[in-house]
Amino acid sequence: MAKRLYVVAGELSGDAHGAGLLRSLKTMVPAVEIHGVGGPEMAAVAGPGLRDWVEDASVMGVWEVLKRYGWFKQRFAEMLEDLKAFRPDVLLLIDYPGFNLRFAEAVKRECPETRLVYYISPQVWAWHKGRIPKMARMLDEMLCLFPFEQTLFQSAGLKTTFVGHPLVDELEEKRLPDAQRDDSLVGLFPGSREREVARLFPMMIGTAQLLKAWRGDLKFEVPAASAKLAAQIRALLVESGADPWITVSSGESHSLMQRACCAVIASGTATLEAAYYGLPYCLVYRVAPLTYVLGRMLVKIEHIGLVNILAGRQVIEEFIQADAEAMVVSHSLRGFLESPEKRAALQEQLAETAGKLGEKGAHERAARAVAAWLE
Repeated sequence: MAKRLYVVAGELSGDAHGAGLLRSLKTMVPAVEIHGVGGPEMAAVAGPGLRDWVEDASVMGVWEVLKRYGWFKQRFAEMLEDLKAFRPDVLLLIDYPGFNLRFAEAVKRECPETRLVYYISPQVWAWHKGRIPKMARMLDEMLCLFPFEQTLFQSAGLKTTFVGHPLVDELEEKRLPDAQRDDSLVGLFPGSREREVARLFPMMIGTAQLLKAWRGDLKFEVPAASAKLAAQIRALLVESGADPWITVSSGESHSLMQRACCAVIASGTATLEAAYYGLPYCLVYRVAPLTYVLGRMLVKIEHIGLVNILAGRQVIEEFIQADAEAMVVSHSLRGFLESPEKRAALQEQLAETAGKLGEKGAHERAARAVAAWLE
């Protein structure tokens, strides 16, 4: 009898990691039948049982989610009915905690025979440690990416495996063999969500304009995570008059991280990817004011950048909310452009921090854990 897996991922980063896990899993359990939701990469691996919803599902911030509450409630109900009809052996939840933890609770109640495995643990160590005992009661296993997370979840009685970060495999595959950094190329990374791009990219254009006025030979490139985002980015460039000299590329973020001299990057997975490739950068973060106020009340950590959290100290500069403005960011990037020594010193620190992400083979280790529950 074929084994059945239901999987839920709600963002592009989760889609990429999920696709890697599913590819490995299908070599271990060839007859596995997969249903659920994810993105284009997971859909390509899993087949027709998995629906691509990430472009609609990927929203960030309390206010943004509240505005679309009805849509999420409807999808939640549809997916729960789909899962109950499918009766999977294992439910695999990939990141996306706002939705996935609630979904896990409903599945635990409605389908107690289904095993619940969580891949890419929610960052409850940052915002809600009180939820860990509840997660321990609800989940069968946690597969975590950072070594410090294993101790945290295991101490609550939850079976936890540190599988390492899948970025190590994904980024090694995309490493350019003869990559040379261009001392006059600046990368602009406004994020993978429409809301992020709307909040951050106009400021990045302003940053580029200030740097271009200072040094006319500078080049600027912005990678778009999807065709929809590329159209949004181009419209903002046309509106600002910067479209003739800021290049928009599709799916070239990893290449740009290896070619640029320095960059400004929206907070998120891209900051970890840039660190792995040794790209000097500063981090920017802006959300709706209400979301930020509520976040500050919940978040109990000093830094928001994953690199700084992993290092346990400030390695890269963070510009948050009102501080994420063109004059400040251009000053930070100008420091990199003027000083090869400053770039080299930061690259050394980034290499040391990236070393904490573990060895290659994260997808295989994670898939092995899922396969064990299927069997």
